[in-house]
Amino acid sequence: MTENTTHFGFTKIPYEEKVHRVTQVFDSVATRYDLMNDLMSCGIHRLWKRFTIQLSGVRRGQKVLDLAGGTGDLAAKFARLVGKEGQVVLADINAAMLQVGRDRLLNQGILVNYAQVDAESLPFADNSFDIITMAFGLRNVSDKEAAIRSIRRVLKPGGRALILEFSELKIRPLKPLYDLYSFKVLPLLGQLMLKDAESYRYLAESIRMHPNQDTFLEMMQNAGFERCDYHNLSGGIVAVHRGYKL
Repeated sequence: MTENTTHFGFTKIPYEEKVHRVTQVFDSVATRYDLMNDLMSCGIHRLWKRFTIQLSGVRRGQKVLDLAGGTGDLAAKFARLVGKEGQVVLADINAAMLQVGRDRLLNQGILVNYAQVDAESLPFADNSFDIITMAFGLRNVSDKEAAIRSIRRVLKPGGRALILEFSELKIRPLKPLYDLYSFKVLPLLGQLMLKDAESYRYLAESIRMHPNQDTFLEMMQNAGFERCDYHNLSGGIVAVHRGYKL
């Protein structure tokens, strides 16, 4: 891959095209995003997100940025935990996803701030947030290293970043079944539910192209994060990486 290209799933494309293509994917799935997540994971994605929040150690009064926050499930839980003294910013690059999240939280009476942002160049001041989370969004970013550096920049000293993302399955006997599910069942679900098999084919491919656990850990360390670690969930289907800005 050259300096001016990146991957969209398994396809190599010009760097500047990826944002447009990812936008098309999430414009297509926004209104049924959570329903599809429940179907695809049998609801387990909610447990993965709950573990991420527990791992964050969030406290009352803190300031939290939820990147790629989409429909707002993490932001809603953070808002309850930080209380009125704290602040939560729900951020996403995709306007359709952000609108779904805004409408949902307002219907629940949950007040947070909203921002349409690009994770590669966050429009916040240095040292702004105690906690930054990004759940299932980093693999869609064109320049992951730039995003990680940007996240670290806007963290306060002592703050922590948590990246929840699909990763490398570590239970080898299950890999053929996992591949069958990823490349056959997921596109079929997308076709049946949304008449959109291609978005879920991209999902499966983007997971395979994302760095594995140890590679991503090294990327966080190279970006200046310290005390980095990761936790495999569901046999490594997903992993939560955590790093501190000291």
